[in-house]
Amino acid sequence: MAKKESKKGKRRTVQVIKVPKNCIFCKSDKEPDYKDYRGLAKYLSDRAKIVGRDRSGICSKHQRRLTLAIKRARHLGLLPFTPSL
Repeated sequence: MAKKESKKGKRRTVQVIKVPKNCIFCKSDKEPDYKDYRGLAKYLSDRAKIVGRDRSGICSKHQRRLTLAIKRARHLGLLPFTPSL
């Protein structure tokens, strides 16, 4: 079976940033908590967006809990919704 190529004849390549998959929360046997807003701020980008699993190195279970904790901290006013200028 022959590989199909696109109309231009080239395949697209995507550059991937590799981060070691060592979940900090699994190692320390802790859960992300909305009250620890200084620790949660480490997982926000400069645009105040939540950093994905591929960049943070956190497992999927803790990434979901981290997202929920960040959203709770934002709702209480501990973390910003928008970047500070």
